[in-house]
Amino acid sequence: MAMLRPIPWVFRKVFVCTVFTVGAILSTAACATVQSHPAYQQGQIIDPAKNVTMSFSEFRSVLLGADVIYIGEAHYTPSHIEAALQVLQTLLDEGRTPILGMEMFSWDGQGGLDRYLNGEVTRIEEFLAESQWKNNWGGKYADYSPLVDFAKTHELKLLGLNPPRPLVRKVVQKGLSGIGGDPDVKKWNIPDPFPADDPEYRGIIFEQIEKCHGGMSQEVYQKIYEASVFRDEGMASVITTTMSRLGTSGPRTFVSYTGAGHIQYGLPIPKRVQRQLGTPVRQVTVYLHALDPEHSEDVDHLIDEQIADFVWLTSLGPQGRQPGCGE
Repeated sequence: MAMLRPIPWVFRKVFVCTVFTVGAILSTAACATVQSHPAYQQGQIIDPAKNVTMSFSEFRSVLLGADVIYIGEAHYTPSHIEAALQVLQTLLDEGRTPILGMEMFSWDGQGGLDRYLNGEVTRIEEFLAESQWKNNWGGKYADYSPLVDFAKTHELKLLGLNPPRPLVRKVVQKGLSGIGGDPDVKKWNIPDPFPADDPEYRGIIFEQIEKCHGGMSQEVYQKIYEASVFRDEGMASVITTTMSRLGTSGPRTFVSYTGAGHIQYGLPIPKRVQRQLGTPVRQVTVYLHALDPEHSEDVDHLIDEQIADFVWLTSLGPQGRQPGCGE
């Protein structure tokens, strides 16, 4: 997919702030022009660039043509887990062996994650302790267990995408320039010096940080921003390292499952993966949106701003509509 067009800052409306947080899903409607309220329905998959809905058969072809599929969720939304499972099952049905990466697991818990997947650890409590779940994510594991269970059942590789939380905290405290000699940082593959800032990424993320964390100093905003850079660069590095090792060894696809903020406009993780690999990679971003029929304007904005290659409308989760910062 081509890089999405940049959106003028003044027209952007924030719907997710996950980039810096330190039922029936699918119908098979024929391809048709997207219409305004009240036409949006759960199960629609919309191509914002063409302003059309697409059938799942068409969407399947897109998935099979991608090397990396980025799925962006709203945290703790069951219908988003179900959508990700449908993507994984589709790839398996077509002879692919997907590799799954999850933001909810971190680098320092990979050993425990591997031991659970290969059967060395069977008790959930022991698995959660070894995978550093509480130290890094801390939410209800049951909300994300279907993805782990799917990987275990189908013997898929599952990778933790997130840098360890203690490292992220250090960036918040010291900034990127202050962690270069830190021994805890050196044991991980952290680039030194850190890559140059991306003005387009900064323009989006910094604005969102200010809206979602009002009343702080510019110095604090800068450190929160640098922690966002650190996390996105780190998550991208897991994908690029994996893709580089795969080479042309077979029909494999990397499926990245993160908060939607990490894939918006193709900038936070996808653009970094492309830069890190240095060679063309076929990428597709899928933005999952839990549709509130009373707020179809949310979908209008996502489409108008071309938030991702595809917007997939699902059912609301138990938390209901999640308005954006500043709304």
